[in-house]
Amino acid sequence: MRSHYCGDLRAANDGEEVEICGWVHRRRDHGGVIFLDLRDRTGILQVVFDPDVEESFSTADSVRNEYVLRARGRVRPRPEGTVNAEMPTGEIEVLGKELTILNVAKTPPFQLDEYSEAGEDVRLRYRYMDLRRPEMQDRLRARAQITSQVRAFLEAEGYWEVETPTLSRATPEGARDYLVPSRTHPGEFFALPQSPQVYKQLLMMSGMDRYYQIARCYRDEDLRADRQPEFTQIDIEASFTTQDQVMTLTEGMLRHVFDHVLGVELPSFPVLSWSEAMRDFGIDRPDLRNPLRLVDVADLFREVEFKVFNGPANDPHGRVVALRAPGAASLSRKAIDQYTDFVGRYGAKGLAYVKVNDLAAGAEGLQSPILKFIPEQVVQQVLERLQAQTGDLIFFGADRASVVNDSLGALRNELGRDLGLLEAGFKPCWVVDWPMFAQAPDGSLSAEHHPFTQPTCTPQALLEKPTEARAAAYDVVLNGYELGGGSLRIHDQAMQQAVFDILEMDTEGKAKFSFLLDALQYGCPPHGGIALGLDRLVMLMTDSQSIREVIAFPKTQSAACAMMDAPGRVEEQQLRDLHIRLRTKAPAVEPQDAGESS
Repeated sequence: MRSHYCGDLRAANDGEEVEICGWVHRRRDHGGVIFLDLRDRTGILQVVFDPDVEESFSTADSVRNEYVLRARGRVRPRPEGTVNAEMPTGEIEVLGKELTILNVAKTPPFQLDEYSEAGEDVRLRYRYMDLRRPEMQDRLRARAQITSQVRAFLEAEGYWEVETPTLSRATPEGARDYLVPSRTHPGEFFALPQSPQVYKQLLMMSGMDRYYQIARCYRDEDLRADRQPEFTQIDIEASFTTQDQVMTLTEGMLRHVFDHVLGVELPSFPVLSWSEAMRDFGIDRPDLRNPLRLVDVADLFREVEFKVFNGPANDPHGRVVALRAPGAASLSRKAIDQYTDFVGRYGAKGLAYVKVNDLAAGAEGLQSPILKFIPEQVVQQVLERLQAQTGDLIFFGADRASVVNDSLGALRNELGRDLGLLEAGFKPCWVVDWPMFAQAPDGSLSAEHHPFTQPTCTPQALLEKPTEARAAAYDVVLNGYELGGGSLRIHDQAMQQAVFDILEMDTEGKAKFSFLLDALQYGCPPHGGIALGLDRLVMLMTDSQSIREVIAFPKTQSAACAMMDAPGRVEEQQLRDLHIRLRTKAPAVEPQDAGESS
């Protein structure tokens, strides 16, 4: 139906007869001449109709936004003074000779141009319209290019793409499973995979050696801007590999993708230990574009009588830190109160601060409600440790280490954005030497990554001191987002059994992994890998605010599809086929009238 795409025509096509198809992006009537901006996925092209071609002019006069058209005409340069340098096709236009309306359109629920202010709820309800917007098509084009480059790189490295099942067994991997009832096995359920983790390990045991997959994953968990109930992973696994080799491969892949899609050369990938990341940033996914750092000052407050600081400073589970915000002493009390409310969301009971109005004036140059509780000598030591300057604002966090890390780590990110401190571009890094287990307040342990991660110690040492064990795990982080996490995997049955024992996995839980324990007895090679979030990678590379902006049909924050009104109820017969009966609430019993007798 067409000879060219709208966005492909250039000055080199001058004089050619072309046929194009697309949607009416904008219609303008200028003194008897009608201009139609015709849009397809490649771009926008101006098509001109004048009264000399009566039939086509009449048709053009009747069209409205989002009508679907087919046009034939001749490419010509735009008249002098009308060139649009902002458009790739801005040097030329098509003088229309024939015009066919392929389909009419109702008035769109929102404008599809750059001036649209439609809310996300409306955009998701009419997603098929939202996806027509050029910026949305640019994002999905970038996603396709990124995926293609990932495949090209990994296949050049000898990796095979192998598909793994999407109907699997429910296993304890952290998040809640999405369950699928079985018609042929009454009362039993499949689970949609949270990741292909176990399958890719089995592939290594099968001798596949190098595997990858653009894998769909499902997790029934609370949502955020960078989470969805169904998402896509770049899943990688290799046999006879080392941690350094997996990290080198991942760096190479990311450099390849950024170079070929954006023309960007990524800087070096510094390697931080997990302990360093928590110490300096309060978070295990630090944004290195932000120059702010948390500084430990607990040692300076152990002898201070001020209990707010003294208590956490002497508590083995406590932490006291200071955060210097350069040039922020001019912040109003209202602004500081807003930051206090902000850290309160992360469990902090308050936010102490000191304004450095004039460093040279000593105590007289400082302003804070807490100064009367802290010896001047201690305050000066804090300022020296932070290398404070006149005009700086010092924030303090003092509480359990977990609360301080969460609240001051978040405050660091917030201040970096608010004060315009973030460097431009991309800043990747690695976080390594993770704890093997996370300990809850009640003392129970859970796997920091997953229960198949290889510890760096022996099974005996692991059983004796599980909280001190480190994992052969590594996360790649970009601009404050975890892009992916990986590890070397357990390839020995005794070690895997030890991990299950530490996690206090019951008999039923172990039974769910019996196939894995069996497989480990039949010559399992050392292996390791990584999984990167494709949605998150595309979000960062396209400078989008949410992964919902780079997924064609995302779910809302309540894990629903506003466009298809899913999830929804199904017919009773379908439930009977699946051996499912829904619970129904008993009808409410209406109270008897007080005047009635029994």
